[in-house]
Amino acid sequence: MKIVAPSMLSCDFGKLKDEIEMVNSSQAGWFHLDIMDGVFVPNITFGTPILEVFNSFGKKHLDMHLMIINPENYIEKFASLGANTITIHHEACDNLENTIKKIKKLNVKAGVAINPDTDISVLHHTIKEIDLVCLMSVFPGFSGQEFIPETFLRLKKLKQMIEENKSETLIQIDGGVSLNNAHELISLGADILVAGSFVFKSDNPELTIKKLHSAIN
Repeated sequence: MKIVAPSMLSCDFGKLKDEIEMVNSSQAGWFHLDIMDGVFVPNITFGTPILEVFNSFGKKHLDMHLMIINPENYIEKFASLGANTITIHHEACDNLENTIKKIKKLNVKAGVAINPDTDISVLHHTIKEIDLVCLMSVFPGFSGQEFIPETFLRLKKLKQMIEENKSETLIQIDGGVSLNNAHELISLGADILVAGSFVFKSDNPELTIKKLHSAIN
């Protein structure tokens, strides 16, 4: 089963509980939560109080995407807030392998994200250790950006690397996902599609999630 993961950064925070309940009742598989520090990326999103709300009311997998510097200093905190997956950026981590081990020791799945201008080869030494690769299809920092077409080739190369190494790593695509590219992304090897603006800026977000889920399964 392929997974739709709504990016909650694009939801209406004025009615956050309602938005969470909508995702709970939808065909989405995960909540995707973007945590940005204003340093690694030029934007600041949400912290502990908002994550506590998701932990309290969210009934699905909490996928926490850390777009922050020194993520290794905050792993225990995010795990305590209910994270099922913690994804760190290759570009923001001084000791990637140690941080991956730190995440997994807490019985949380470990993900590694790479930016559109980071070569896929940087993942070669850790591809068998990580549970998820978040392949950024936009530059991180803001929702609503257009999908970068070169992602298709990068995805193909990543899938080949995973298969050659007999890894069980899942592939997540984050940024600019819509019905226009969802089927091709899945056909090239993606397992999880993160969709923010496409879902929450639509007239009927729950129906949009249903359509996206149907398109990839």
